[in-house]
Amino acid sequence: MCAGVCKIAQFVLPLQGLLNSMRKLLLFALVFTSTLTFAQVDTTKKDTTNIPIINLSVDDQDSQDQNQDISGLLQSSRDVFASNAGFNFSAARFRMRGYGSNQFQVMIQGVDVVDPEMGFGIWSYWGGLNDMTRYPETKTGIASSQWGFGSVAGSTNISFRASDKRKGSRISYGRTNRNYNNRLMASYNTGWLENGWAFSFSGSGRWSNEGYVDGTYYSGAAYFMAAEKKINEKHSVNFVFWGSPTVQGRAGIAVQEALDLTGNNYYNPWWGYQTSADGQSQVKRNSRIRNNHKPYFMVTDYLEIKKGTKLYTTAYFSYGKTSNSNLNWYNAPDPRPDYYRYLPSYYEGEDQVQFNQLTDAWMNDPSTSQIDWDGLYFSNSKNLYTAKNVDGIEGNDVTGNRSRYILEEYHTDPLQTGVDVNLYHELNDRMILAGGLNVEKYMSNNYRQMNDLLGGDFWIDVDQFAENESSDPSVAYNDINAPNRLIKVGDKFGYEYEIHRNKIKSFGQLDYKGRKIDAYGGLTLGHVQFYRVGKYQNGRFPDNSLGKSDPNNFLTFGVKGGATYKITGRHFIDANVQYEQKDPIIRNAFISPRTRDYVVDGLKNVEVISGDISYITRYPRLSGRITAFYTEINDQNWLRSFYHEEFRTFVNYSMTDVDNLYFGYETGWDVKATSTLSVQLAASQGMYLYNSRPNVTITRDNSNEVIAEDRTVYFQNYRVGGMPQSVGTIGLKYYSPKYWFVGVNANYFGDIYLDPNPDRRTEEAISGFVESDPQWREIIEQTKLEDGFTMNLFAGYSHMIEYGKYLRFNISVTNLLNNTDFRTGGFEQLRFDPQDIQRFPNRYGYMYGTQFFAMLTYQF
Repeated sequence: MCAGVCKIAQFVLPLQGLLNSMRKLLLFALVFTSTLTFAQVDTTKKDTTNIPIINLSVDDQDSQDQNQDISGLLQSSRDVFASNAGFNFSAARFRMRGYGSNQFQVMIQGVDVVDPEMGFGIWSYWGGLNDMTRYPETKTGIASSQWGFGSVAGSTNISFRASDKRKGSRISYGRTNRNYNNRLMASYNTGWLENGWAFSFSGSGRWSNEGYVDGTYYSGAAYFMAAEKKINEKHSVNFVFWGSPTVQGRAGIAVQEALDLTGNNYYNPWWGYQTSADGQSQVKRNSRIRNNHKPYFMVTDYLEIKKGTKLYTTAYFSYGKTSNSNLNWYNAPDPRPDYYRYLPSYYEGEDQVQFNQLTDAWMNDPSTSQIDWDGLYFSNSKNLYTAKNVDGIEGNDVTGNRSRYILEEYHTDPLQTGVDVNLYHELNDRMILAGGLNVEKYMSNNYRQMNDLLGGDFWIDVDQFAENESSDPSVAYNDINAPNRLIKVGDKFGYEYEIHRNKIKSFGQLDYKGRKIDAYGGLTLGHVQFYRVGKYQNGRFPDNSLGKSDPNNFLTFGVKGGATYKITGRHFIDANVQYEQKDPIIRNAFISPRTRDYVVDGLKNVEVISGDISYITRYPRLSGRITAFYTEINDQNWLRSFYHEEFRTFVNYSMTDVDNLYFGYETGWDVKATSTLSVQLAASQGMYLYNSRPNVTITRDNSNEVIAEDRTVYFQNYRVGGMPQSVGTIGLKYYSPKYWFVGVNANYFGDIYLDPNPDRRTEEAISGFVESDPQWREIIEQTKLEDGFTMNLFAGYSHMIEYGKYLRFNISVTNLLNNTDFRTGGFEQLRFDPQDIQRFPNRYGYMYGTQFFAMLTYQF
């Protein structure tokens, strides 16, 4: 098996010795740099003129999905590569250096606001507050930061201090054809008033009846209020409260067959028409609704103890909800229009009449490819049923229409509180000491809630798969303390549990600024504990579903160091290294937390080893850098649940010891051809690989049975999928003396792979074939997508009405040539049939066609 699978990536095998040598060199450099840094106290804050300033992108990326790529959210006004990653590369799902969003630290007021369970920052929690988040302090890659230890992808700290906001008012209106169509935003900042107060306010609304994709819609608001009181010249207290409630009808991606039949590369299987209550019209209805609202409240005490010594203390509290809806059904056909049995290919070669009929219907009858909401209501209205012994009470029988189909919501409602202390101290003219301590308690309440019975009278809280697998009726009860419970709209059902996470984390950093060398070194140490509290006693797992689980404890630590050597005033060499042990992501730690307390065996910290080296040059007409980077992220967990074709049941698929390797280069250059015209070039080429052979355990979802264990996934040398690993752009920018500008970029994307299904890269998957069989290669080969090309345009104009009053117009256009055939990603379905690999084919996502964002702003 290994020999066969490894052939797929044999072009990287000669690199293994080199990579091992690079790792040893990196570890040596880490120890050497850290030792040198602290032994000589030879570290300090870098010259801020060398640090790129990162701003939220003008196209208002806050409207995108929660799990956003870093490059799609941030762009730099100084670093050429970072600015292009933010605007020109993000539409193709590019990730800087291949990292996921969980490798980027997001802070507000110095507080880490990365989601404790998911491990990444959810930017939609403060979406629509662009006026308040416009100028964060952002570091790309491994770097010095006074606010936190940072991460290998970088860090950002957003200040919500009222006195930091530029005095004045700002009103803007944006028009776009993306997730939403309209955005209205207003803000007002007082600056310091005579009474020692400063206030800042902002609000916005974003909305559309339908977004770029059929059946989607968007309804969002945002609010922000900050007040700062000056106690004296060295002491002030800032209060801030904000939130961003958002409701969004979402879009899914489909198999190529469905895209071809509908003639729409953006076919969305998650919606359909429903007849209105008066029967006079049909309205579009989406089954996948995301509903977010997580308000935050922070109080920050700013104290200057003495000149050069500052202490910032923040107490914070947040709460709210995150829900996602979905269809569910009981003893009824699958309602999803793109279910594989409803596609013509299911009958191809077996039933030609059915194949022809379905092909004709998909191509000529739009309702075939949509959810039949009226049909779901009709089915529920014709299902008269008598529920016996409701709530376990003998003789308590209820007769009504039992819903076959429902719309349910999956909730994760968080509650978070903590204290963050940050110290900044100038030891002398050359050395700065920074450090911090964070103590936090987090809890999320996870449950299923009835959204809509779709015309039925009730739903019964049982697991239909358990009903089919056991003769004991109590096994099917989701809560044996509430047998035969009838569910109405608004009721919780199915499962309910809490995830608790307690964290204490500290960091320290020393910076040095010298004539020829700037350097820094940092340490972090922390402790994380998490556990589950079950609210239901599940019939399949009565002994380990209810109550508090044993706590899981992890000691985390890290060390980093870096130095900038100033060859001359225009040429620099910059190098950074980092080693860190991070606690595991909670969402990958529990196997089926909906039903039981079962933690992945051998759960351990995630190991991060990283380093980069850059050459930087700055001339009046030429500036840029080239950076080589190398990163290992080891000992990760991967957990999914799906229907397994081999075992004919829903399973929990747990993969441990997942290692990733990222190495390559990135470069960006700005050439000023004239005083008004500049040429920018940026490129990156990486190799982002799976770097281990993970171990797999497969358990049945509805029992304690371990179906398979110690399976080996031959993942080593497969590419990490879902992004281009090679990108390039060339752009022209013209800045007129008359206060207008225009720019255009041509962009290239290559080396795009689908992330591999691990179960297809096992000995068991190809055990029925020999290497010469076509199925053998079809199963294990990784799908590589075609390279892509796009063009983007941006322009703007600023007009001063009178001193202090400005009217500005900006527009950005992506995919100017409307290239709608460029596949930017997708995934291999986890469910697969080794005898017919196309039975569950890949799902693909395409780059959206021409999109624009135009904004008119009045500032006064």
